[in-house]
Amino acid sequence: MASRSFSVEELKATFPTRTVTAVLQCAGNRRTDLQQVGKTSGDPWDVGAIGNAEWTGVRLADVLDAVGAPDASDLFVAFTGADEVDVEGEEALFGVSIAMSKARQPDVLLVWAMNGEPLTPEHGAPLRMVVPGYAGVRSAKWLTRIEVRDMPSDAPIQAHDYKLFPADVTSDTVDWSRGLTINAMPLNAAICVPGSGESLPAGEVRIEGYAIAYDRRVSRVEVSVNGGREWQQATFADDPETHWGWRRWTLDATLAKGRQHLVVRAFDGAGQGQPERPDTMWNFAGYLCTAWHHVHVLVE
Repeated sequence: MASRSFSVEELKATFPTRTVTAVLQCAGNRRTDLQQVGKTSGDPWDVGAIGNAEWTGVRLADVLDAVGAPDASDLFVAFTGADEVDVEGEEALFGVSIAMSKARQPDVLLVWAMNGEPLTPEHGAPLRMVVPGYAGVRSAKWLTRIEVRDMPSDAPIQAHDYKLFPADVTSDTVDWSRGLTINAMPLNAAICVPGSGESLPAGEVRIEGYAIAYDRRVSRVEVSVNGGREWQQATFADDPETHWGWRRWTLDATLAKGRQHLVVRAFDGAGQGQPERPDTMWNFAGYLCTAWHHVHVLVE
């Protein structure tokens, strides 16, 4: 396999351009729900550690073919970014990896544009990875190096972070080598409007949010305005071109005066729904909260 360098302009001139609409979501999205069950590490993300965008670049698979990379299921593709992370007081380059089978999927891109505009520095300019369907951490920003390996990246972010453990494991007892590496993201849904704790006038209220199921696609979203006793089917506000994008939904509901309890749950194309309670998925790192999402409001 050859070693080769490409500038962004060379990538544009050499390979076909592809545009994909896809969500990028932190594995810690909705961590605050898990923190209501018990203490976790990590930032207290509510429902906003997620974004949906149109990404433009070239297929990673095309670049791998150009340098003669083997198409073997037991290989990995590692990405190195220009940013540094603090690891026990020492600086290390950001590095992650994905399996070769994922790397060769046609929607995995080296990206230079977002929503039709050049990437900005905070979004990874001049070049970044976008790995649809996977935790956002795998979509390395400020890309400097791609390497084909016979094992996952040994960079700290890959080896000692973004891993899932059962509830009996703590930060004091964790053995990172035994954790499940978080790659594919699960079915999820959230209420974005209104926000929890808001005061609303009595009468008809529009409830809005997002749902995402990735490769199984969202089939329906249900909303309850009485804490989950009764459910109404929401209306989809859009139909994304690819299953990697979220589906925005709305429901117009009449709310009586008093404290009201809103809940949302989603179902994927296989008819599978979200688990009801966050205590069934608590983990010390606060990853992958996919329970029904609850919002409490005061109607005056």
